[in-house]
Amino acid sequence: MKNAAIALLLLPLWAGQVALAQGTPSQGTPSQGSPSQDTPPVEDFRPAPSNQGGKDYPQVNSERRARFRIVAPQAQSVRVSLFRGTPLTKGEDGAWTVTTRPLDEGFHYYTINIDGADVPDPGSRFFYGAGRWGSAIEVPAGDEDFYALKNVPHGQLRENLYFSKSTNKTRRCFVYTPPDYDRDTNVRYPVLYLQHGAGEDETGWGSQGHANLIMDNLIAAGKVRPFLIVMDNGGGIGRGGPRRGGPPPGGAPAGGGPGGAAAGGARGNAPAGGGPGGPRGRGFDFSAFARIMTEELVPFIDSNYRTLSDQPHRGMAGLSMGGAQTRQITLANLDKFSHIGLFSGGSIAADTPALADPDAFKQKVKVLFVSYGGKENTAAAKANHEALEKLGIKNTYYESPNTGHEWQSWRRSLHEFAPLLFRE
Repeated sequence: MKNAAIALLLLPLWAGQVALAQGTPSQGTPSQGSPSQDTPPVEDFRPAPSNQGGKDYPQVNSERRARFRIVAPQAQSVRVSLFRGTPLTKGEDGAWTVTTRPLDEGFHYYTINIDGADVPDPGSRFFYGAGRWGSAIEVPAGDEDFYALKNVPHGQLRENLYFSKSTNKTRRCFVYTPPDYDRDTNVRYPVLYLQHGAGEDETGWGSQGHANLIMDNLIAAGKVRPFLIVMDNGGGIGRGGPRRGGPPPGGAPAGGGPGGAAAGGARGNAPAGGGPGGPRGRGFDFSAFARIMTEELVPFIDSNYRTLSDQPHRGMAGLSMGGAQTRQITLANLDKFSHIGLFSGGSIAADTPALADPDAFKQKVKVLFVSYGGKENTAAAKANHEALEKLGIKNTYYESPNTGHEWQSWRRSLHEFAPLLFRE
């Protein structure tokens, strides 16, 4: 099977995603059994978990509907960017309100448009996505317990600054350390390098993804070997990645603004391929970030944290663009990475050059994990999974039920992926 081009993977994301890494929730016709917009909502609304402290709106109810309320008495028009731009209705008190139809479970970016200007919702906490800090709503999920804040020992998200010679800039990364990291200073830990999607940054996996809480809960349940997680910024580096606020290589329009999914763009069902090509004949080249990763970030982490600094104890994973980066970087550096995770970020075909010697690949790669949301286009990923199995290359394919190209898919992916890592 020919490798699907990374362009086919990434172009729909750059051309029409709120965060360039997340689709618009519940676009199109509501799923069977879900109430329509015309059905009166169940009046059990409560403030969304993503709200600022003390803010009553936006709200969500048991049907996963959202209710927005914006006080703008002088405005002529107010819309919320979900569902291709939903208009709010002005009340006699000068407040604008709307109740949506059901949203997908999980986390969704949005903007409020007041008289043509996109602005954050003053009730929401701010998250970095779509190349900017803005609003989002968390819709409670039936399986949210695995990333819930519980009374268990907690690790830390540590902010680190380091100088990058290749970019001549000071960069920032976050490192998750397990709960017992400072208790026994003789213990050394494996490391997972975990990447965000396009238009997001190094805060994504901690804020939107709850990676630290997922790990805390897995460790407390004895389901995972404790390891470090390093989260760096894989975008905005110039050559080698998409530019914030501008088009990616090849001329594809950038998403995330008024014309992206915030105004009703595509759901983000990107093809599940992942090869070297690019749109209009130009490839997506992550070599600049690859240099940072292999020549600067990994040595910095190994020098400043108690790591097991050999190939068997180092892995990389990422979502969407971060998955494409993971694929390119790990396959070119199998002497450095032994565990690979691609979350809605392509897959590995049987004719990939790195698999020319399947036995050598099996000796180096201990875990190969590919996942997608069930609403994404998963045909190529499933076919590649089966082809690798026929070659005797053990790999795991996971599909998040009833989710698309969105954070709930990737939270679930990390939850499934982490227990597989660094087993002796």
